[in-house]
Amino acid sequence: MLPTRSTGRDSSSTTAMKTKTDRQTVDLSDYPDLVVIYLGMRVRAFIGLKRLLGLGPQIRAAGKEQPEGLLHFENNIIYSLFPLHVGMRWYWRDFDSMERWTRSEPHRRWWTDFLRDSGGTSFWHETYCRSGHIEAVYVDVKSPVGLLAFAPAKAARGASFSARRRTGMTGNAPAQPDGVSEDEMY
Repeated sequence: MLPTRSTGRDSSSTTAMKTKTDRQTVDLSDYPDLVVIYLGMRVRAFIGLKRLLGLGPQIRAAGKEQPEGLLHFENNIIYSLFPLHVGMRWYWRDFDSMERWTRSEPHRRWWTDFLRDSGGTSFWHETYCRSGHIEAVYVDVKSPVGLLAFAPAKAARGASFSARRRTGMTGNAPAQPDGVSEDEMY
């Protein structure tokens, strides 16, 4: 209901105030399998600045290459300045496209390097699928953020090791990259 204002006559006579804003929405009917992923990296130690500043330009370049299935990307979202916590939001046509990209270069190398040594940072991502599936992972996150701020944490092992398995989606997932399979890591 729009706010009303008195016309100066009796109190039962009012007119609606017109808005000056341009209110829009989107038609997602052409994107039934849309996936939106939020990602964040927080600096936990001074050395983490080097990792964060080193990855930023690489991630921006990867988005500009427009990998198959990437619809749009937004980088440089600032969650906080102290401690420095930045992120991004990427929009994918479907989960399979996103998953294929995560198994390819340069993402495979970033993820492998990060899992071996977080370099004074923490990392998280949360994936929201239009189909209703949601999954998340948090690596070296000491201060809860996003879903971790209210949902119970559990180890990302076994059925929770991969994004596809965390969502409960079926289908064949691409093989885990060398060096980051569950057996190799734990």
